[in-house]
Amino acid sequence: MGTIWSGGHKSGEEIEMALSKVKEVVSSNPVVVFSKTYCGYCKRVKQLFKELNVSYKLLELDEESDGSEIQSALAEWTKQTTVPNVFIGGQHIGGSDAVMEKHRAGKLVPMLTEAGAIANNSAQLSSI
Repeated sequence: MGTIWSGGHKSGEEIEMALSKVKEVVSSNPVVVFSKTYCGYCKRVKQLFKELNVSYKLLELDEESDGSEIQSALAEWTKQTTVPNVFIGGQHIGGSDAVMEKHRAGKLVPMLTEAGAIANNSAQLSSI
């Protein structure tokens, strides 16, 4: 699950601006993780991506001036109110549980590779 959204009332204009920013970030990066620095579930995903040598865009919402608006926009767009909120190849994947389940099922690395987020995947290297 992760940290639950705890934003106050935001104007529609603030949410729309944040949603535009979110969609731009997602469309211009192979992998995006919306996170918070203190979130344990976020740390699990970041650790897994580090172990897999994934190149990804990280937005720590608790360090962004418009982090609350971004989280509200993500909730509106994805119906997910918690972090981490992960996108691969422009597709919403979900949170930590969804990422870990895809990894256990052997589906995560192929998705990351197809998105161009794993440059030197050992599974792709041929033996010499």
